[in-house]
Amino acid sequence: MSNHSTLFYNLMQFVGSSGLRFHDLRTLATFVWAIAGLLTTGKISLTQWLVVRSGPAKAASKLRQLTRWLDNDKIEPLKAYRPFVSQMLQEWAGQTVYLALDTSLLWNRFAIVRLALVYRGRALPVGWTVLTSSSATVALAAYESMLRGVAQVITPGSRVVLLADRGFVDVALLQLVRDLGWHFRLRIKSNLWVYRATQPRQKVSTLMPQPGGARFMGCVWLTEQRFGPLHLALAHIRTRNGYEKWAIISDEPVGLHTLDEYGLRFDIEENFLDDKSAGFDLESSQIRDAAALARLCLILAVATVYLVSTGTAVAEVGRRHDVDTHWQRGLSYFQIGWRWVRQALAQGKRLLRFLWLSAAPDPEPAYASRKQLEEPDLWLSCIEWL
Repeated sequence: MSNHSTLFYNLMQFVGSSGLRFHDLRTLATFVWAIAGLLTTGKISLTQWLVVRSGPAKAASKLRQLTRWLDNDKIEPLKAYRPFVSQMLQEWAGQTVYLALDTSLLWNRFAIVRLALVYRGRALPVGWTVLTSSSATVALAAYESMLRGVAQVITPGSRVVLLADRGFVDVALLQLVRDLGWHFRLRIKSNLWVYRATQPRQKVSTLMPQPGGARFMGCVWLTEQRFGPLHLALAHIRTRNGYEKWAIISDEPVGLHTLDEYGLRFDIEENFLDDKSAGFDLESSQIRDAAALARLCLILAVATVYLVSTGTAVAEVGRRHDVDTHWQRGLSYFQIGWRWVRQALAQGKRLLRFLWLSAAPDPEPAYASRKQLEEPDLWLSCIEWL
């Protein structure tokens, strides 16, 4: 059996055991071959994916199969993916699940709104929608059904916390999150009005502490709609370029932990980088149709989960040093998994055939350098509670 066929059959077992379903076997086979092509070639190129597609059919015929799959209106990516997400989240039964919501633009023509599970320095897609838009600010109506669909497969007993940046601050979204039984930590704009019971209304910018400080406030109401009561965490976060102002609104009491929780949101940006320049090179894709891009995102999502699962497994069985040259972990689980797949195909090693994720804290967080590992994390000189 060729290396390409070995990868295909392992991926077929991975997809089959994870609950993802299509309306017929040929559709499933084309989907899995697309993932195999992506992992083998390292980029989104339908013509290059043909190299791994076995069978007597000519290249033109194989290309038509792939393009028809992407253009097939019968394939509803989120509907097919939902059982897969349910399997992913079972590991978090009864625990806290952090979901990050963000938007990524493609060619200033399409906006991908994605909801992703925060996982060990990365984020695993659990839902998305692709819009024809040049703006990263998207109305709730465009992605509300996606949020509700994910809510349907959250494991009972799990506690969900939504993380999002300023572009998603909308009273309608906050109300929806409450209705779903979720919690939230959202960064808000400095020009928003905040109301308190015994104080005149103030803009967030006037409440910010001095650089190096943090201020935590309870019982506030947001905007003229008086949405609340909520809690507000204000801080200047130290960066390499100075201090950055954070104003985090929460439905639960705030403290230093609130800043840490919101910081997990940045892991979805790493996920978008894995799609683009740091991984699959999505921006080189020639696909210019929102529906086809949504189906392509299904390919990328399953490929991402497969690589992160592989990286998790490799680390947990003590084989990380086979593919990671760093003494302390320096690669993401995504990159560890991808290097293992390439090495396995070259050297005949085993490939993962099932989901391998863990809700336990990361036993070995990644550090880009020893200097980063040893750098102290002390940045607050003054903390106020109001």
